[in-house]
Amino acid sequence: MHRNLRYLILLLILLFVAVNEALNKMRSTSWEHPLWVRIYAVNGDGREATDDYIDTLTSASFEAIEEFVNREASRYGIGIDAIDVEYNGRLQSHPPQPPSGRNILQNIWWSLKFRAWSAHRAWSSDSDDGDIELFVSYYDTATTHSLGHSVGLRGGLIGLINAFADKSYRGSNQVVITHELMHTLGAKDKYDAANMPLHPEGYAEPYRQPLLPQRKAEIMGGRIPLSPLQLEMPRSLDEVLVGTYTAREINWPVD
Repeated sequence: MHRNLRYLILLLILLFVAVNEALNKMRSTSWEHPLWVRIYAVNGDGREATDDYIDTLTSASFEAIEEFVNREASRYGIGIDAIDVEYNGRLQSHPPQPPSGRNILQNIWWSLKFRAWSAHRAWSSDSDDGDIELFVSYYDTATTHSLGHSVGLRGGLIGLINAFADKSYRGSNQVVITHELMHTLGAKDKYDAANMPLHPEGYAEPYRQPLLPQRKAEIMGGRIPLSPLQLEMPRSLDEVLVGTYTAREINWPVD
């Protein structure tokens, strides 16, 4: 009896989340008004060097994201600025980290906790809420050489991004942040289990002749294919574009 009640409550919660996400998707991709994207920094490892790096961040540190999305939106015929990006500073509270495995129930539970944490933070904060809120957790490169998986909740309009606390990684950090931003709007990953971009949807120039090497990365493909076995991480958003498959997913007009 109690177990069935718990299952019913969980199903009702999931139904509410699904309906809310569908409504968010419709609203956020109507492109009638710019979306306010608010970025927050978190010290992911508690190190002093990470604190020092976060102290250097300003809204200018994220301008390239706004410029990239608005430039690409204009290329697809969006007549307004698609997004307005603002850096809202450092957070002392830490968002819950996603599970390392692919257990479906664990991932569902984490997404609910992340939503609850984000809602509570917004409710208790005096700062202006954004249409989309991205929490960037920074890690010192002296002790962290690989990062955990970043997540943008499709329809949830929130994202958790892991990034390096080093100015030499600013460009690649911006690529990852933008990738997760696009997830929140409904864009899907376009690479396989080996991180190889899928053809044609994960290629910036899927009909280029010769096909390889590609000159840029597709934002949801993630990497620049140089040969059948060689990939390159884009160093900045100057080496990235939004392909037609991604544009359709976020409701940008495609001829």
